[in-house]
Amino acid sequence: MSCKVKMLTLGLVQTNCFIIGDEASKTAVLVDAPDNAPLILETLAQNGWQLSAILLTHAHWDHVRAVRGVKEATNAPIYLHADDLPLLAQMPEHIRLWTGEAELPAPSPDQLVQHGQRLTFPACALEVRHTPGHTPGHVSYVWHEGAVVFSGDCLFEGSVGRTDFPNSDHNTLMGSIFKQLLSLPEDYTVACGHGRTTTIARERQSNPFILDWQARFGGSR
Repeated sequence: MSCKVKMLTLGLVQTNCFIIGDEASKTAVLVDAPDNAPLILETLAQNGWQLSAILLTHAHWDHVRAVRGVKEATNAPIYLHADDLPLLAQMPEHIRLWTGEAELPAPSPDQLVQHGQRLTFPACALEVRHTPGHTPGHVSYVWHEGAVVFSGDCLFEGSVGRTDFPNSDHNTLMGSIFKQLLSLPEDYTVACGHGRTTTIARERQSNPFILDWQARFGGSR
């Protein structure tokens, strides 16, 4: 396989983004754009990769703040689920509340993704899985060839996404985790939106939220 994944941890709340780069085609795909567009662009340039797409797991401000800078520099199309469009529009207000700083609106997505869709790029092919709960339009991107799921803020090492935000729902989130993520093979790497990477097997065996849900509801609700 000629692909490799680079993780950058950026911004005020240490959000991860991932660059899937292909040495054969010299192209790459970006999953989330948290902050510091210059560093993302520098990483692409250092590897000689041309960006094919900006894939957003969801539209919370800490995952999309650098979208404008990356888009303007590369003209790569932006992908997002339609149910998170209202959240994307609120990004400048949320940044002001968190940081006190002014921010231009994020660009509108070029493509709206849907559950079950297969996105094919020169660097890789990714399956879209709708994983709402943290946000209504949250999606996870599954790279089957690399045995990786980019889970955004749905599933973390030893934890799950927050559901104390407006339009979040814990029951919905846990349903997404069981139906869309834990149904993947156990050796798949979980590339999380915050913290360290993990595996499906590790979270199934030791994640306290998953174990509690399994004990109470048998993995369904």
